[in-house]
Amino acid sequence: MSNLLTVALVQQTASADTQANFAASIAAIRQAAAQGAQLILLQELHISLYFCQTEGIQHFELAHPIPGVHTEALGALAAELQVVIVGSLFEKRAPGLYHNTAVVLERDGRLVGRYRKMHIPDDPGFYEKFYFTPGDLGFQPIDTSVGRLGVLVCWDQWFPEAARLMALAGADILLYPTAIGWNPTDPADEQARQRDAWMTIQRAHAIANGLPVLSCNRCGFEADPSGCTDGIQFWGSSFIAGPQGELLAQADSTTAQLLLAPIDLQRSEQVRRIWPYLRDRRIESYADLQRRFID
Repeated sequence: MSNLLTVALVQQTASADTQANFAASIAAIRQAAAQGAQLILLQELHISLYFCQTEGIQHFELAHPIPGVHTEALGALAAELQVVIVGSLFEKRAPGLYHNTAVVLERDGRLVGRYRKMHIPDDPGFYEKFYFTPGDLGFQPIDTSVGRLGVLVCWDQWFPEAARLMALAGADILLYPTAIGWNPTDPADEQARQRDAWMTIQRAHAIANGLPVLSCNRCGFEADPSGCTDGIQFWGSSFIAGPQGELLAQADSTTAQLLLAPIDLQRSEQVRRIWPYLRDRRIESYADLQRRFID
């Protein structure tokens, strides 16, 4: 038996023209639907440049309420095309309170759920703590007509706890809208190690939980507007993996691409029967995972 679902990832470059970026997302969604996609994932903060390279209060003007103009547009498109869309938005929740939020639009146009990014980085070129309040919705899958979506965001992808909690809550697929790249001055071997680690950790989440993983990254070079760093070369490489970590499709590292693949949701049940990690977990022995560090 199989339960095939055609999924699509929209890997984009971005410019300072937010309207053009959003129009490019919409055009790619239309193209994906025309090619048979039923579930379409956009990259992290797909409407704008990755503004977190610097700390600037002017960038808060990029944020919008949810629901709002962008969810309305994505919802209308989802209803028109009869697809499920996962977008990534800069959410203005209240004055001075903002989140990095993924939204899920059902194929009838409804906003059926949102996930607020839980793990917020603060590193050179990735100053997200200045902009985003950590999420407060927990790790709860979002029910849709194509399955229960375990939506996480970028830095979340490095934490096995997040993937496991989504799996334990019944997620059918793990989805990661992402914005990650290289320091252009890093040597090629270091760049290769970083990208390999990024792919390996997410494929490991697929294996450890017996779930497909969709990871959609941006691509292209984005300059640091402050001039303090050499900017970020986003490495693209968006990919779709099956429940044993097998690569079903992968984009290149340099160009905007639409990536499609069928995934068989029935395989998760088959894989978990031969690799029963959930059965053999020693949950009575894991209390120390709630500690920051064991001295």
